Amino acid sequence: MSNSSLINYTNISPNKSAPRNKPITKITIHHVVGVWSAKQIADHFKSPSLNASCNYGIGNDGQISLVVDEKDRSWCSSNAANDHQAITIEVANSALTSDYPVSDKAYDKLIDLCVDICKRNNISKLYYDGTPNASLTHHWMFSDTTCPGPYLKRRTPEICAAVNSRLEGSTSYSVRVTADTLNIRTGPGTNHGTNGSIADKGVYTIIQESSGQGSTKGWGKLKSGAGWISLEYVTKL
Repeated sequence: MSNSSLINYTNISPNKSAPRNKPITKITIHHVVGVWSAKQIADHFKSPSLNASCNYGIGNDGQISLVVDEKDRSWCSSNAANDHQAITIEVANSALTSDYPVSDKAYDKLIDLCVDICKRNNISKLYYDGTPNASLTHHWMFSDTTCPGPYLKRRTPEICAAVNSRLEGSTSYSVRVTADTLNIRTGPGTNHGTNGSIADKGVYTIIQESSGQGSTKGWGKLKSGAGWISLEYVTKL
């Protein structure tokens, strides 16, 4: 299970349950209630006395911090069942007014991060229906809070639409394998197990791309459903 390649700063919080006990199927968006940088968010959650954390923080300037590895459950949404399934994101505000807005840079980076999370964790569609059953959830569903604030709550359908548009627009293309033997992985990265290999230097169709451990050019998902291959050992046709 990999972390996002979009990270600008890392400071891992001790406030977590390691490892998470369920697959990642959700994203939960929060707001910081502060005009903070990504570094400030991560450094804040470093304190054990808080008994709180998140997986990622997005600063007002659009920078991203890693606070808890994706393989671990953050203590973020006042609900263990949700957080064992969710990647939690704390987004800094741009002003401490009643609407609790976020900057355009933070909003755009939130979309980028959600797309990246969905691609790497095989979440095919992000949807919100106002219940904890959806793949996009909010803190207010589990606790007496208004988090993520009126601004992000109002823009939630727009967030889903933007993310899904990019997921659906993933390019499908053909590649020829250049390696004598190329492992097929169960996920995008060498940290995932193998599911056979390709030894014919044949032509294959890639339907999705993702960053991941062990390949500087990223990973491609095979149309056959067999798994993922490193894009370092293929030629695009």
